[in-house]
Amino acid sequence: MKKIVFATNNLHKLQEVREILGKSWDIVSLLDIGCLEDIPETANTLEGNALMKARYIKEHYGYDCFADDTGLEIAALDNAPGVYSARYAGESKDSKANMRKVLNKLEGKLDRSARFRTVIALLLKNREILFDGIINGTIIESPRGSTGFGYDPVFVPKGYSETFAEIGNSIKNTISHRALAVEKLKNYLNETNID
Repeated sequence: MKKIVFATNNLHKLQEVREILGKSWDIVSLLDIGCLEDIPETANTLEGNALMKARYIKEHYGYDCFADDTGLEIAALDNAPGVYSARYAGESKDSKANMRKVLNKLEGKLDRSARFRTVIALLLKNREILFDGIINGTIIESPRGSTGFGYDPVFVPKGYSETFAEIGNSIKNTISHRALAVEKLKNYLNETNID
């Protein structure tokens, strides 16, 4: 089994990515390599933040790795919260507070179209490769569902009537923004010899 570091300690993301990449990859978390630091994410783009995290691990720990950054982009809010999605309601990264802030800002707005976008930065043998995934959808007026995380309870993907928090991981892991980006990563890794 090939080993690669995923620069995250977010257990939801880790589980999601492990399920998508399958059993041929041993996905190691930051905790697994002893990285307990809060890696800076100060770039003003998703690409910049993903690269910042991956470069930090490569520079300080020496591992080939990948990192991601994801943003919810809402048309009526000029694509906010975007790169600030995790900290939209403050540095505590409180998902419920973030959702409340989005719903409050959308009150009275007719256009509730939105998209989730994930960018993955892979650092592999002195190469930097970016992969992205986008899924369009709508922000509903109040949260529904109990699975998923982040903004999942208020986001209904295009072509579905249920939120990401209602459709379950088996469907979400085939259609989500992260799933699409990880699928591109998976294809690249499977076509590249990293031994």
